[in-house]
Amino acid sequence: MTTILVTGGCGFIGSNFIRQELATDDAMRIVNLDVLTYAGNLENLADIEDDSRYEFQKGDICDRAFVDSVLSSRNFDTVVNFAAESHVDRSILDSGPFVQTNIVGTQTLLDACRAADVSRYVQVSTDEVYGSLGDEGFFTEDTPLAPNSPYSASKTAADLLVRAYHHTFDFPAIITRCSNNYGPYQFPEKLIPLFISRALADESLPVYGSGENVRDWIHVLDHCRGIGAAMRRGCVGEVYNFGGRTEMTNIGLTRLLLELLGKPESLIEYVTDRPGHDLRYAIDCQKAETELDWTPKVPFQEGLEATIRWYRVQREWIERIQTGEYRRYYEQQYGDR
Repeated sequence: MTTILVTGGCGFIGSNFIRQELATDDAMRIVNLDVLTYAGNLENLADIEDDSRYEFQKGDICDRAFVDSVLSSRNFDTVVNFAAESHVDRSILDSGPFVQTNIVGTQTLLDACRAADVSRYVQVSTDEVYGSLGDEGFFTEDTPLAPNSPYSASKTAADLLVRAYHHTFDFPAIITRCSNNYGPYQFPEKLIPLFISRALADESLPVYGSGENVRDWIHVLDHCRGIGAAMRRGCVGEVYNFGGRTEMTNIGLTRLLLELLGKPESLIEYVTDRPGHDLRYAIDCQKAETELDWTPKVPFQEGLEATIRWYRVQREWIERIQTGEYRRYYEQQYGDR
């Protein structure tokens, strides 16, 4: 049986990765290490809590003694690091947590994995480390790193630490970078779930600037399949980009969401642009397609319609997050353990 440690597994992408791995690999056992900051939600994995192949450990990747104790508890084949502060707007307000978790936490985890002689380590990163594109071209794995926000700068620093550990210590690391994710269980501060939840409540949709910023969208399950492919078939020391080959302006996406929701465009409210707002992201994922036998499978509109259906059904999930009730779930489920 394969045993992996997933850090940050109660977040949006991490929880989808854990669920998908357990559903598609009967020989998979997963330990999920998460400190449960505001975006970490145990309810995201409530449906697999009774699976004997899954175990949750509450703790911080910055806590070396705790990480050491988890790594020494069993023989892990791989560590997959999702743990990160991830919202650009929050990093603009306060970059401190981003430096601590994304940089110091990664360094702590790398040192602990080296000491435990982990045989494979996957760092889950973002295309935002590449900076901003003009009207043409795509990010490749060789694009120079040029982060433009405190969030992307912290992720870039983490990537460079991982790269340095590979080159200095022959550490068995792989880095993955992806475009904008969407799908179920995404914390409703991000564009798609925020706009869905606000539109359903007939509230305004705040669009930065003119809405002409372009993003490449990938369904979270396509991204998770890519991470799984990199974990199994990726070459140590390499970087793999994952994109959905679906570029849209923010205003184009907003109008599509309103159309699919049956809501009027009068809900659109243009607001002051975000500082340093990158113009365009677009991923060239040919390397992953060639070397990992991976390709995005979820057509964007089909995935978006499924995401809207999920959020319609999960209105209580959104309300619990908005009121903070979801944070009590840990105490209810684990308080007496």
